[in-house]
Amino acid sequence: MNSDLLSLAPEFAQFALILLLFSQSACEHRCRLPKVESWLPAVALLPVLAAVAALSASGVLLAGSYTLDGLSQFFKLLVSLGFFVIVLNATPHMSLAEDKRSDYFLFLALSAWGLMLMASTTELVSLYLALELSSYSLYVLIPMRDRTRESAEAGAKYILFGAAATAVSLFGLSFIMSSQHSTYIAALAHGDWTWAGNPSAVMGLTLFLCGMFYKLALFPFHFWCPDVYQGAANETAAFVATLPKLGAVVVLLRLTAFLKPGMAVTDAVAWLGLISMTFGNLCALRQRDVKRLLGFSSVAHAGYIVLGFIVGSAQGMAAAAFYALAYLSMNLLCFWVVGRVAADGRNLQLEDLNGLYKRAPALAFSLAVGAFALVGLPPTIGFMGKLFLISAAWNNGYNWLVIALALNGAIAIYYYLSLVRHAYTEDGAPEQAPDTSRAGSLGALVLAAVVLLLGMIPTPIYDLALRAAQKL
Repeated sequence: MNSDLLSLAPEFAQFALILLLFSQSACEHRCRLPKVESWLPAVALLPVLAAVAALSASGVLLAGSYTLDGLSQFFKLLVSLGFFVIVLNATPHMSLAEDKRSDYFLFLALSAWGLMLMASTTELVSLYLALELSSYSLYVLIPMRDRTRESAEAGAKYILFGAAATAVSLFGLSFIMSSQHSTYIAALAHGDWTWAGNPSAVMGLTLFLCGMFYKLALFPFHFWCPDVYQGAANETAAFVATLPKLGAVVVLLRLTAFLKPGMAVTDAVAWLGLISMTFGNLCALRQRDVKRLLGFSSVAHAGYIVLGFIVGSAQGMAAAAFYALAYLSMNLLCFWVVGRVAADGRNLQLEDLNGLYKRAPALAFSLAVGAFALVGLPPTIGFMGKLFLISAAWNNGYNWLVIALALNGAIAIYYYLSLVRHAYTEDGAPEQAPDTSRAGSLGALVLAAVVLLLGMIPTPIYDLALRAAQKL
């Protein structure tokens, strides 16, 4: 055991931020305190610094149920970075009343903390508790918008589908416990996961994975995704679309580390990936609401990332981890632009992007970079992420899924590049003006630079993910 306070610095820093937000929420009606948006962006940087400092930490805590390794520390860094960017995105254009903003950021921080705990949890019951901690906060946040039918519908759907997915996962957990007599992932890795030898274990694992597929928005657990993106506030949708996916990916990487190509569970996940990428892309073709388009895009990308899980090798897991980073950066960039173009908090339609290059050239350029990255065009991180997935999966029994990914990429070109077409070639600018402030434009350009830079120099990050995967 090699652990100290520095090893747990990301969790402690995020929890300290939660305590500050709780104090702000409890006392701001009685005392004259500075507004939360005046100090939160600076304080939200502390978990990022703590995650960087603890990146090389290792150890085992809590009777083997909490593991610090390269994989967990890598994803904690991604969660803290994503939370920091979302705070920066949310503070200038909050659509909430001022007396609710402290509560809003408190629940955001709680959800991010739950995702950090998920990254290190290697015992299934503890993993379920961390999953619920991150989920219950979002149940409160999604309906927290202006009194509209869409926000109420989004909140109800997320809660109902989340409850159903949780029930299925717990049912599967009971099968795993009864058939394998353990809930520790390290012990489960030595179990029998074949239909012939232990059908109850295979059924249990399949059902337990349903909870992760719900977070990932993989078909057929995707039905909440477009409606929630559309009904939630822009800043909330940016969180729901990115950080929970990281938690699902890291858990799936740990659970699938002992699965091999050709196994029953692996083949089932591969078919779900094929349906998910095809269904998501075809549905996105008809969307006019930008957030709903990005919702179906998430369904398609969930199918893409499945390639990394089913390979059963360190290269596949590293490719999935890298693609999680790519997905995070690409979607944060797109939602940053959405939040600046729809500065009044409205839902953005494709027509609202008309003539954006004249009104806000920095936002138009950043949107184009994000769209090119989501398509998978070089030299963006989206291209390298798909290249790593394809390279890891080819000649490992799933060449048909690699071919399907390439074909779906061709389909996705139409609706992703329609964002660029409206921004650069269509006239007739809408009445509402975008946010052209220096801070908003600079933030968009910085995120665009990250997407391009990691696409041109991906090796350091990929090697870091590969070393973490090899230790599993």
